[in-house]
Amino acid sequence: MSENGMPDKDPAAPADREAPPEDFAATLERLEALVGQLEAGELTLEASLAAFEQGVRLTRDAQRRLDAAELQVQALVEQPDGRFEATPFTAPNPPSESGNDR
Repeated sequence: MSENGMPDKDPAAPADREAPPEDFAATLERLEALVGQLEAGELTLEASLAAFEQGVRLTRDAQRRLDAAELQVQALVEQPDGRFEATPFTAPNPPSESGNDR
């Protein structure tokens, strides 16, 4: 219990409605902290599940941010006259996972 008589909030138990961090680096820091807590094995089962759920939400947020950033990235292509021109970024096609590359 805290000094005001309210139950203390478990710092290891993430809030369900907690807003994602404002930037990508903060999202990664929070993910790393959650992984550290889970790897330490000191959380209760309930706190571990809550941390895992928050980690999934943060991972999805990070992936969304990466996808949005990829859309904004532009490649600079050198023109024959030496100047650079911005062109839309196109990601290379990932290799096929089937192993049947012909």
